[in-house]
Amino acid sequence: MTQKGANALIHSASPYLLQHAHNPVHWFPWGKEALEKSKNEDKPMLVSIGYSSCHWCHVMERESFENKKIAEVMNEHFVCIKVDREERPDIDQIYMEAVQIMGLQGGWPLNVFVTPDQKPFYGGTYFPPNNWYQLLKSVAKAYSENKDKLLESAEAFSQSLNRSDLEKFGLTPKNAEYTKELLEEMVGPLKANFDREYGGNNRAPKFPMPSLWHFLLRANYFVNDDEISEHLENTLRQIAFGGIYDQIGGGFARYSTDGQWLAPHFEKMLYDNAQLLSLYADGYLVYRNQDFKDVVDQTVQFISREMTSDEGAFYSALDADSEGEEGKFYVWNYDEVQNVLGEEADIICGFYQITKEGNWEGKNIPNRHLSIEEFSDRYEINKEDFAGLLEQSRQKLLEYRNKRIRPGLDDKAVLSWNALMDIGLLDAYRVFQKPHYFEMAQKNLQFIFDNLSKGKSLYRTHNKGKAQIAAYMEDYAALIKLLIKMHQITLDETYLVKAKEWCDIAIDKFYDEGEKLFYYTSHDSEQLVARKKDIFDDVIPSSNAMMVDNLIHLSALLDDNHYREMADQMMGLVQPMLNADVQYMSYWGSQYLLNIAPLAEVVFIGTDYEAKRAELEQAFIPNKVVAGGTGSGKLPLTHERKAINGKTTIYVCYNKSCKLPVHNIQEALSQIEQ
Repeated sequence: MTQKGANALIHSASPYLLQHAHNPVHWFPWGKEALEKSKNEDKPMLVSIGYSSCHWCHVMERESFENKKIAEVMNEHFVCIKVDREERPDIDQIYMEAVQIMGLQGGWPLNVFVTPDQKPFYGGTYFPPNNWYQLLKSVAKAYSENKDKLLESAEAFSQSLNRSDLEKFGLTPKNAEYTKELLEEMVGPLKANFDREYGGNNRAPKFPMPSLWHFLLRANYFVNDDEISEHLENTLRQIAFGGIYDQIGGGFARYSTDGQWLAPHFEKMLYDNAQLLSLYADGYLVYRNQDFKDVVDQTVQFISREMTSDEGAFYSALDADSEGEEGKFYVWNYDEVQNVLGEEADIICGFYQITKEGNWEGKNIPNRHLSIEEFSDRYEINKEDFAGLLEQSRQKLLEYRNKRIRPGLDDKAVLSWNALMDIGLLDAYRVFQKPHYFEMAQKNLQFIFDNLSKGKSLYRTHNKGKAQIAAYMEDYAALIKLLIKMHQITLDETYLVKAKEWCDIAIDKFYDEGEKLFYYTSHDSEQLVARKKDIFDDVIPSSNAMMVDNLIHLSALLDDNHYREMADQMMGLVQPMLNADVQYMSYWGSQYLLNIAPLAEVVFIGTDYEAKRAELEQAFIPNKVVAGGTGSGKLPLTHERKAINGKTTIYVCYNKSCKLPVHNIQEALSQIEQ
């Protein structure tokens, strides 16, 4: 039974849907009841898609969906459906593409008018209230008086949505070519967009692009281009020093509204922070910059403090807004900092660029222009003393800030995002060897198995004690990648066994034998107006690119040629797009790099194999797999390998051909570099 004054969303677990549960709009969640109501009453559906930390979603709700006059029109003429894009990315993909086919700009909130058989005929994003009211009236009139034309238009959009990916992108089966020359051709155009002063691409707003920068970091291992190296170090530094990075509490905001990384859109997303952990960990290996290490540690502290449940689940997002104002929780005025820090305030204000005038709408977003060492040198103060003072002051400011009214929290756990955060934590552990990082990842993986898996199925989300919605290819791919990463960190073969099991399940549920790619939804999932494959990398790598990564690694570790053949077929299909513009295929680009030179197979056999593996990880080697144990293991890479003369022995192999066994890491590194 629906609560008085609430609509059908009141029974949802999604924090986003619950935000709309008391609107005067008669919202329904996507499902059988709403779809049948649309057909029975011959009313078009209004499918409105957003997510809990979306600023403009909140604005449109305030202005339009809480407006009784507007709600009356919506209720009279439409079956209104609210969709959380994070719960149902399959629906979001379809209608986002539809709006783009219509020649309109995509974004959220996404509002699409749909026939009773789910075919879209018009849409858009945010509308001011007067525009929205007039649009509702116009669409209702058009559906009443010119339904045939709308249905004809909807049918055309539907046919376009259902075009084969091979046809749509001109993809044909071919063998992939892996050469350094082609790699240099991929990297070249990216350099033209470099912002030489502030890092990142030369544009505003600026989004962190961890997949793209990770590709460049790895690619430069092979092309050794000083311009790329300097640009990447500057990019990581500028972001770490900017307002997009929370200087007081750690963690990254979604994007910067300006070109200098100063003024963020203040929402914090789990998936951004997850991938940036991996990027900054590898960035530290390449550049040995202490600031990158600090960013990793402070971000892990933030995740542990504000984004982790008692069970070890990672929450999805924090809003940009608090008390109805964007950024209010995070900004400071000068007098406030003076009162909190007292006599320490002047030097800390100098470091964080905090002034009486402010740097954003009369307030201050803490940011910095100098490292601790540079600041200490410029003002002739002891570096260690200043570093200690800065940390004490940061903790005081954090304690004070925590008393403010907090931004809204989206407390659902999304499987793929949790897996990506685990991978980020394991990468941080791989580089910095802090046990807490590994323990967080291990606890979360147990949460996933306890709450988001059942038999041969995975679930997308968990909230309010329940698993919700069948998982998508993205979720399976990320979990498999996590299990492979767990094996690479621990060398425990049980993780690899689980990775193979889930990989085979994913192939059975999602693989398209005809196009040699993976669908986003499983073969037995709900039938929507179209069934999509995600090929292009967005903020999160495409599930197909992640599966290539998984197949290549499993092939090498398990000596499975079938996995390798599948990966090669997928790479061959997308290579023309990869060559044309790697910016939108950057995670695919990282898989290209796994083939640009033979994949190093490094095997440790002996009693201190774990210590040797950890020592090897202090070098940045983007194209390797590791295996090992105390004696002959079950994996092909470890089978019949032994410790020589009682010492832990390192075998460096390529394509099943091994170099001479060695006993220390420097010798092994020399073999890899050769």
